[in-house]
Amino acid sequence: MFKAEIRKQALKDRLLLTDPNHHALNESLLKQFKTLDFSQIKTLHIFLPITEKKEPDTFLLIEWLNKTHPETKIIVPKADFETALMTHHEYLGEKDLKKNLYNILEPQKGNLHEGEIDMVIIPLLAFDKQGYRVGYGKGFYDRFLRDINAQKIGLSLHPAIEKIDDVNEHDIKLDFCITPTGIIKF
Repeated sequence: MFKAEIRKQALKDRLLLTDPNHHALNESLLKQFKTLDFSQIKTLHIFLPITEKKEPDTFLLIEWLNKTHPETKIIVPKADFETALMTHHEYLGEKDLKKNLYNILEPQKGNLHEGEIDMVIIPLLAFDKQGYRVGYGKGFYDRFLRDINAQKIGLSLHPAIEKIDDVNEHDIKLDFCITPTGIIKF
């Protein structure tokens, strides 16, 4: 299948999730996330969920990290839709977040982070068995990931699809993908 078709179907499937089912899947994602090795992770970049699109609830992961690994610096993105680039900011808590025009939560006062990043938790609508992902189609993460040397970890409420047929040279492959049933290594 091609990305446009996958994108449409994945979003439809996600929006069909009931609230209890969505909650249970997020609890399972957290359980899998807890099994990762954070011993060498000083800085972790993580996306903030768009609740209207039933994205994975990364606040559960952030809350767990803050409790169990308070030494890990958490970085969150801010998107510039004119340039299709992201800036990266220190996470100061939910009180520092505000929705932009696209209903995406973004940091307001968090310091700009320009240093190393050890792990990136990446949003996606779908991923395939080769480790490629389908996002919303703007390329924000592919541009960001191209220039860093960090563990690239997708977060998916659904299992892998067989294959994305229109992968191109700009698509960045995941190292792992966390699903409610396990962690897939590529």
